[in-house]
Amino acid sequence: MATAVKEITIAHSPDSDDAFMFFGLAAEKVETYGVKVNQVLKDIQSLNIDARNGVYEVSAISFAAYPEVADRYALMPCGASMGQKYGPMVVASRMMTLSDLPDVTLAIPGKQTTAYLAVRLVEKNLNVVEMPFNHILEAVRDGKVDAGLIIHEGQLTYAQMGLKMIVDLGQWWYERTGLPLPLGGNIVRKDLGQDLIKKSTRMLQDSIRYALSHRQEALDYALRYARGLKSQEADKFVGMYVNELTVDYGELGREALVKLFEMAYEKGVMAKKFTPEFVSI
Repeated sequence: MATAVKEITIAHSPDSDDAFMFFGLAAEKVETYGVKVNQVLKDIQSLNIDARNGVYEVSAISFAAYPEVADRYALMPCGASMGQKYGPMVVASRMMTLSDLPDVTLAIPGKQTTAYLAVRLVEKNLNVVEMPFNHILEAVRDGKVDAGLIIHEGQLTYAQMGLKMIVDLGQWWYERTGLPLPLGGNIVRKDLGQDLIKKSTRMLQDSIRYALSHRQEALDYALRYARGLKSQEADKFVGMYVNELTVDYGELGREALVKLFEMAYEKGVMAKKFTPEFVSI
């Protein structure tokens, strides 16, 4: 009798860097070990919330949200997005300083995002309003909020809307730690069992490697999710967040993630100490 085909759902953001990363799986270019793989695309804040309920077997997640679900999910050692001297930004329609932040209204893409955790390392006392990440630039431009915390492609396009950068959190972090800023990763549900956890992890790592070695093919696919970026801009953005640290965190990436949680605890942004643990493959 044939073995029943296992089926998992992988959830990730509808962004050019995530699409690039998952291209190998989407195009059925990598081994899936007899496992049927479905993909669901949602914004990262929605995925952070879904992870609390264990909705998907494999999911992208903001590192800031991971400690809440670490009892249910294991952290994959691949698939990370890390900003190497760049990252989420605070932008405004007028120049202001970091000391101004407590006195303005700041739009954020979600309280569970690492971008929000990172800006609170800079200034803990903030007046924030949550909104979908792709509405923030327009809200700042139109004067609905004083400043915005931007992620994804907005990091390349904010100046086209006449906005000014107040702080690049990746640069701020690097100046203080000498490390890349860990933003998001991928998690796998522990109840899948060790065999399927390892297979799922290998699938993702193989998908990333396939995309990097077939860059133009993967980039053409990723452009579907680039939200108005031209090909050259999308290539730059993908290169920012899909690289050797995405294939494997390595010692540098792991050190950076540990440091993020340590600093968040020391500054009172996180209530408890947390040390991340990774799937072994």
